[in-house]
Formats: sequence, structure tokens, C-alpha cells
Amino acid sequence: MKTIEYYMGLPYRMEIVRDVDEGGFVASFPDLKGCITCGETVEAVAANAEDSKREWLAAALEDGYEIPEPSTDSEYSGQFKLRIPKSLHRSLAEHSKREGISMNQYCLYLLTKNDAEYPRAHP
Repeated sequence: MKTIEYYMGLPYRMEIVRDVDEGGFVASFPDLKGCITCGETVEAVAANAEDSKREWLAAALEDGYEIPEPSTDSEYSGQFKLRIPKSLHRSLAEHSKREGISMNQYCLYLLTKNDAEYPRAHP
């Protein structure tokens, strides 16, 4: 049987976002559904998150809840196929040519820019 120390040693990804409504920050572990906490500063929320994770794991072990292992990037190939209208294809091809980069690089730039502008919503 795996112990709480085993799970605490695993590299669960922590997400910290600013709480625009209440102030401070909110931290969560996407692989541990419902494991969430808050704090006034990034340092405080990070410390609270470790305490929250320990309590979440302890409750899950006590209740016999299946605890997921951390997800990894190896689950993703980095590739996907996307069908788009011909007019958008032409526009993307023309923009990338003007920039002197491949259309793949240009689309990656646009996706990255959009992801940075609209960060993930907190679960």
C-alpha cells in the first residue's frame, strides 16, 4: 500500500493564479480534483498548497479514494490535425510568408500568444 509520503514525493503540477475578485492568489493541483487553497502572497499560497495537498491525500487514503499519479507531457505527441477553411489557410500562409517563417511556426506563435493572453481558467 502506498503511503502519504510516497504521494507527497511525486511531482504533482501546481497551478497558481491571481484571485482578481477576492485578492491574493489561488493554488490547485490539476491532477488532484478539488485540492485547492488560497493565500495573500505567492509564497503563502505555495506553502498553503503543500499543506492542502497533504490533507487531501490523507483524506483520500483514509476514505479509500483512488489517488491518481501525476500526469506527464509524455501523454502528448505535440501534434494534432486541424481542418480549416481555405480562406483562413491562405491568410495564414500569406502572413507566415511575410514574416519569413513556416506556417507551422506562425501558427505556433499565434497559439502561444493567445494562451499567454488568456490564461487557463481555474477549475
